[in-house]
Amino acid sequence: MKSLIALWKRIAFDYAIRCCTSTTSSEQDVLRDIELITRRSKDEGLSFLTITLPSFGKDFQKSLDQGIVSHTMFKDFHVPKHRCLPSFLRGFTEIVFDHCTGVLLPEPSIDAILAIRQLTLIFSKINLPCSDAREVDAMDAYVQCDMEVKENDQRLLDADYASFERVSSLLFRNIFTEIDKKVYDGDLVPKHGPGATADKLTGNGKYRLRTWTDRLEEYFHFGDFLFPNARYQIEHEDEVHFQEPGAELPSKVISVPKTQKTPRIIAIEPTCMQYAQQSIQELFYNHVDSSYLRDYIGFLDQGPNQVLAKEGSKSGSLATLDLSEASDRVSNQLVRRMLSRWPHLQGSVEACRSRRADVPGHGVIRLAKFASMGSALCFPVEAMVFLTLVFMGIEESQGHTFTSRSDICRFRGLVRVYGDDIVVPVDCVHSVIDKLEHFGARVGVDKSFWIGRFRESCGKEYYDGHDVSIVKVRRLLPTTRKHAPEVISAVSLRNQLYKAGCWRAVKWLDSRLVKMLKHFPYVDSSSSALVRYSFLGYDTEKVCEHLHAPLVKAYVVVAQPPSDPLDGEGALLKCFLKRGSLPTADRNHLERAGRPRSVNIKTRFVSPF
Repeated sequence: MKSLIALWKRIAFDYAIRCCTSTTSSEQDVLRDIELITRRSKDEGLSFLTITLPSFGKDFQKSLDQGIVSHTMFKDFHVPKHRCLPSFLRGFTEIVFDHCTGVLLPEPSIDAILAIRQLTLIFSKINLPCSDAREVDAMDAYVQCDMEVKENDQRLLDADYASFERVSSLLFRNIFTEIDKKVYDGDLVPKHGPGATADKLTGNGKYRLRTWTDRLEEYFHFGDFLFPNARYQIEHEDEVHFQEPGAELPSKVISVPKTQKTPRIIAIEPTCMQYAQQSIQELFYNHVDSSYLRDYIGFLDQGPNQVLAKEGSKSGSLATLDLSEASDRVSNQLVRRMLSRWPHLQGSVEACRSRRADVPGHGVIRLAKFASMGSALCFPVEAMVFLTLVFMGIEESQGHTFTSRSDICRFRGLVRVYGDDIVVPVDCVHSVIDKLEHFGARVGVDKSFWIGRFRESCGKEYYDGHDVSIVKVRRLLPTTRKHAPEVISAVSLRNQLYKAGCWRAVKWLDSRLVKMLKHFPYVDSSSSALVRYSFLGYDTEKVCEHLHAPLVKAYVVVAQPPSDPLDGEGALLKCFLKRGSLPTADRNHLERAGRPRSVNIKTRFVSPF
């Protein structure tokens, strides 16, 4: 923890000098803030840096959006009598807000806004496990959320569902019709993902899958999915074990690190379900990307959302919304109604959906939600549901029923959905929020902005058109080169801070890293090795005898997939399922597969640019 405080101290001095005012450049102000950080970290532990300090940053962002610091903000920090701003980071906050009234200044310092966000949110996403109590609370919340989804299903009226079906049909009917025909024709190509599965099959072992379900068989014939051709099906079909609905393996709910405040809850799907889901997911991605809806919904590119967030911060005409527990609050009944006019598509989506989940501390429960994170269909389906609800809200605010594509196209460049990150026109925001929450979603108040000039979407933050995105520490700082993941993270942090202009912090990190990395050269920012980015040129140690290009010695990341040999019909099936016409990049893919169990770093000669 001392090293994190030392890093924070140097970043504070960097930004104090950048803000260039008599208040923030005062060493005394910075030392006072450092003293508070040191004292409270000692008293409260690491949670002060990872939970309490980020709460200051979130309150600051909300105050920016509202244009004033309310009395409910900064409750964990001392606010002097007759003042509206806390003593902590006073040198920065006083050039953003009036210290007496708390009102946003007519021209707040952009550098100060960036400084406050950087200093308060830098440790908000550090990869550390939660306490056991927080893990239990997260699992309880998962089950409670599913109960709320079921209750909300019962509250919705037939008129609500009818309106939802009408708008979703207006948006997606052409896409759903094309996919429905592909499902009917059996034109589905599955694929295995690299992640873990509930039945614990290895990377290449998934191609020897011999478990199928009765529900899957109706739309995903096992002979087409499990074997490379009919000959192998005839030879090995007796090995296939079919599971009836009641005997299906449930998805496995687990937690993965997110923040120290709460873990991220995901569900690991059975291999056969994930395998089939991927075939439908690919159809959703391809058909949306080739239609006019690519201007309204995205699955792979966050860039358009970020562009609209920047525009919204400058003009004030666009709002950014973020949903809490987004995937866990999408009702399966709602998805069924969205697809009800396309029976083959609806049936196939329902067939590859896990109906039950094994939740630690609660056993196996039947799910009312469509799917949790971990399902290949979770992301595209939730995005389509949210886009439908967004246009239902816009329709209501406009006061007339949308009947054609032209009604939708009027909002090109004004509406965008990427998962649970949503951009909508400000004049429709309240009706959109009402519609989302009426159908069971929950809008995250702390991360949704539409009043002031602050906007956030898909990992980028803007104020009045200025990029105020920050650098975040993802892992604890390393103490030895043997801590490879921490070393890799620290080098990345150093280079991000370098690009952000935090020279003192960079110098301090360099002094630590050079003790662990014997070879730590300066290179151009395009290198993927563990090196130091520099705007002032690059080091050269020798010239490549074949390419006559400069080379420099540096550490590179080595992560070898585990041994997992595959031959016979499994190898042939993997070959047939490969996408594209180019050869597989990894020549050893039939010998090793899956995610590496560990990473290491070794020295190599690499190009400095």
